Amino acid sequence: MIRSLLAAAALALLAGSALAQPTFATPQDAIKYRQATLKEMQQNFKRVADMAGGRAEFDAKTAEASAARAAELIKLPWAAFGPGTEGGKASPAIWKEQDKFKAAAAKAEAEVGKLAVAAKTGSLDAIKAAIGPAGASCKACHDAFRE
Repeated sequence: MIRSLLAAAALALLAGSALAQPTFATPQDAIKYRQATLKEMQQNFKRVADMAGGRAEFDAKTAEASAARAAELIKLPWAAFGPGTEGGKASPAIWKEQDKFKAAAAKAEAEVGKLAVAAKTGSLDAIKAAIGPAGASCKACHDAFRE
């Protein structure tokens, strides 16, 4: 029963509002949280990217739902990069260059948000136009701040 409650709490945290500021008992909890949210974000993004790139059949409803979920999730992990949470695949540059990191995170949020707006139209062409800049913003952040 305790395991079920913990699992439900973890899922609620992942599905929670971007306005919620999670707290972490340990630095490892913060690392796990940010890795889990970014992984789920990447999975949703990839689903849309595969459709845009012709690697998967286009389904407008799936693209819309996946892009919307990616746009929700990309807002969540940044709270887990606080002082003392160094580690995982995160580069030490995150803590040394906070302004640059925050700017890269904001750019990625904005571009993935634009992808969600494009997907809401149901137009594959709109998705194709938005997927490149969204992917480039994620890659730029990874290149600068991921080991």
